[in-house]
Amino acid sequence: MSSAGVTLSPKLVFGGRELARSGSNMREYGVTEGNVLHLVVKVSDLQALDVKTACGKHCRFHVERGRNIGYVKKQISKRKGGDFVDSEILYEGERLEDQSVIDDICRNGDSVLHLVLRRSAKVRAKPVDKSFELSIVAPQTSVVPQRKEFSLEPLVVNPKAKLSLVVKDMVSSASDGLRSGNPPVRSREGTGGAYFMQASSGNKYVGVFKPIDEEPTAENNPHGLPLSPNGEGLKKGTKVGEGAFREVAAYLLDHPKNGEERGYAGVPPTVMVECLHPGFNHPKGVKTKIGSLQMFTENDGSCEDMGPASFPVEEVHKISVLDIRLANADRHGGNILMSKDKEGKIVLVPIDHGYCLPESFEDCTFEWLYWSQARKPYSRETLDYIRSLNAEEDINLLKFHGWKMPLKTARTLRISTMLLKKGAERGLTAFEIGNMMCRETLSKKSLVEEMVEEAQEAVLPGTSEAAFLEALSDVMDYHLDEVVRSQEH
Repeated sequence: MSSAGVTLSPKLVFGGRELARSGSNMREYGVTEGNVLHLVVKVSDLQALDVKTACGKHCRFHVERGRNIGYVKKQISKRKGGDFVDSEILYEGERLEDQSVIDDICRNGDSVLHLVLRRSAKVRAKPVDKSFELSIVAPQTSVVPQRKEFSLEPLVVNPKAKLSLVVKDMVSSASDGLRSGNPPVRSREGTGGAYFMQASSGNKYVGVFKPIDEEPTAENNPHGLPLSPNGEGLKKGTKVGEGAFREVAAYLLDHPKNGEERGYAGVPPTVMVECLHPGFNHPKGVKTKIGSLQMFTENDGSCEDMGPASFPVEEVHKISVLDIRLANADRHGGNILMSKDKEGKIVLVPIDHGYCLPESFEDCTFEWLYWSQARKPYSRETLDYIRSLNAEEDINLLKFHGWKMPLKTARTLRISTMLLKKGAERGLTAFEIGNMMCRETLSKKSLVEEMVEEAQEAVLPGTSEAAFLEALSDVMDYHLDEVVRSQEH
């Protein structure tokens, strides 16, 4: 099962920007001899753990390297039938918090942890490759665990903006999990800090929290990425610290169709929250963090895990509509989850929208362009949905929820929505429309970028946004009609 809300793909970073185009020359990104590149990769997720009791019983289980000490206690309790949750674990004589991550502790294979219990017990783990030794001893005195301070509240800027019931339930479930002593579980995947929020039962995840200050190249990023030198995110046209806003915006703009509760593309419910917990990355002391909380989606993996041949055409099309509208700069197979509905049909769920709605089109990336479904014509139902879209209403909706979009970002939404509607009206496919937004190479501008430049040259400096968009509409009509005419010959 893939981890919902975070992605697996390795990333190469230089100067605070991701080098995402595999076909581009390194010099196009400004990389010269002697420069330092940062490669963010996924390492082995599992740490093998052997446990032997004094009476000779043996069990083995595997712990995800991103799990913490509290999780290890619960696993031992389940396997051995005891209650080890309130015990202490020591490493090199010092007490470890339940939120301590296994990978941060066990840097080598022979790390020795000591578990101090309330009752007599003796458990010893045999050191093996990629494992650590676990010794359990019984103290004379009982240990009273300290209660950890925590809070989780939705961040609502406009009191008139009411949260949906499903969002309220998600926040409540995550809060109940913290209250029950189930700490956030940091994911080892992705380039930013992402934490799985547990249910009160502790046996399932209910949400994924992404703090603003732990985004890629942000101050408290837990993966060691260098700080952005100019405040720009890994993708052109984005800013560090704005990813959470974009995550929420993608959910708000994923309008349902025909009165359905679920959004057309199926973006999981997402909301901005304030959360306090020592389990987050706090190098300068524990503080309340602001970030996005997205509902955890049960899934059978991501689209990276299998070829796209079996994906339903409509499922691919719904994601193409979302990505074109939002000018997504980071759509790849790893951030499209795959699940099945009650009838056993494949359902694709788009996640990870921190790089949508950029200020420019330079880094737009749609992996589905290479899938055969993208070359199929849109259905009547999809065309009706596209016709219903209105960029001005979307901008006002985000403002109502507290995000007044910068002019350049709002322009991107207006342009991409215009292109989607005009292209679909002429019968163009998702491939044909999406291809106009993506660069073939790093240095060759996309067709939509060329359209924008033409429109800018056609108007006088200081021209209103409305006049610019009118000029762009004419330029876009000309180019789209040229595409249609070329297909007829």
